[in-house]
Amino acid sequence: MPLDEVQRQAFHRLAAQLDGVDLEVYRRFGKDPQEPIIGLGDADVPVAFFGRDPGREEVRHGEPFVGSGGQIVRKVIYRHLHGEPMPDFEAGLELGRRFFWINTVPYKPIGNKAWSMKVKRRFHPLMRQLLVESWHGETIITLGREAFLWFGIDQPAAVRQRLEQFWQREDRFSASIEIELQAGEGATRSFRLYPLPHPSPLNQTWFKRFPALLEERLKQLGV
Repeated sequence: MPLDEVQRQAFHRLAAQLDGVDLEVYRRFGKDPQEPIIGLGDADVPVAFFGRDPGREEVRHGEPFVGSGGQIVRKVIYRHLHGEPMPDFEAGLELGRRFFWINTVPYKPIGNKAWSMKVKRRFHPLMRQLLVESWHGETIITLGREAFLWFGIDQPAAVRQRLEQFWQREDRFSASIEIELQAGEGATRSFRLYPLPHPSPLNQTWFKRFPALLEERLKQLGV
């Protein structure tokens, strides 16, 4: 489900004032650094994946979750659904149509470092609106601490504290938590977050365990 023109222009306006975008990578692949990388999927799919921000491969293909971490996610899902290894990149892209993919900020930062809270806060209303108004599901698998705590931005202190406390729990990658989001002055909807660690090789504590943790989440959610 592509962005409509009003949404695209809103992202373009914010991106025009954004420092820290990896312009070299966008130039290398002939991509517009103001075009957001959001693979929304169908509005009626029941499960969303919420990550941190795009990387080089996401810029190259104009699709989220297709770099090294995203490929791990897609391969686990494919094996779970089909009982065999994902045959190729295209099969992973096609698989993605069955889910809603979204990030904290839909632009690649220099050095793949997490965007600052200032930047995440700037894009938060637009990303929040996409979740509340452009998707009909309520089940969100978050990848990593940054993605999980994004749901506390512009929330009351009690909500932020509840999320922080949940992240400290030993069972955080098997338990879930409900959260409410409001789209500007519009509708408020409840979502249930199912956090997982970030699937990055740099995340040495959890990287090897990630496929099994995601598999358990898929079973838990009846995917």
